[in-house]
Amino acid sequence: MKYTNPFRIFISAAAIVCVVSVISLTAYGQDKAEAKASATPALEKSAGRDPFRKYEPVVKPPKGAAARLEAPSIQVRIERYRQLRAAAASAHVAAPKPTTALLLSEIQVTGIFRTPRGWSAMVEAMPLNPKLSYVIYPGESFFDGQLVAIEEGRLVFRRDTVLTDGRREKSVEVKPLRTPSPFESLSATKTSAAETAAPEAAKQSSAKQ
Repeated sequence: MKYTNPFRIFISAAAIVCVVSVISLTAYGQDKAEAKASATPALEKSAGRDPFRKYEPVVKPPKGAAARLEAPSIQVRIERYRQLRAAAASAHVAAPKPTTALLLSEIQVTGIFRTPRGWSAMVEAMPLNPKLSYVIYPGESFFDGQLVAIEEGRLVFRRDTVLTDGRREKSVEVKPLRTPSPFESLSATKTSAAETAAPEAAKQSSAKQ
């Protein structure tokens, strides 16, 4: 009986220690879970994804496609050409040719000829009024391209397209020799007939005299 009270006291003390330990472990687990939950949004916000999940690649949104940069108006290009020509005259160097102010879409091929310098072509500037014609050779520069080759019945150009992001795209453009209209063909026929008839008339007049 003497050992009953100390034994009871020992049992009670052990039970109290166990209860306190369980409460402490529970509180620690709750604090750890709360800390983890509070840290996860911050990590998600900084990294863009949940680091405790399986790795998922971050998909970047596609960039907008660059558009073609429109060329200045013909008036602006002509004024720029005049300034370059004046600057060249002041520096006593060769002035750029007028074709440097023209777009490839603004010219049409009216003739192709063989010269001592090689093949040449006659092009007509459509936006100008009155329309002007220019003789060009391979290597001739235009506002958005360059003449690469002159072939039988067509001209081959290299077109330079400037994009809004600063890049340049190169492509090949072919311009065929313009087919004369029926009116032009008729005028050419009449002119040729008149040129042929003039010497004959002169000969007949000389014979009569």
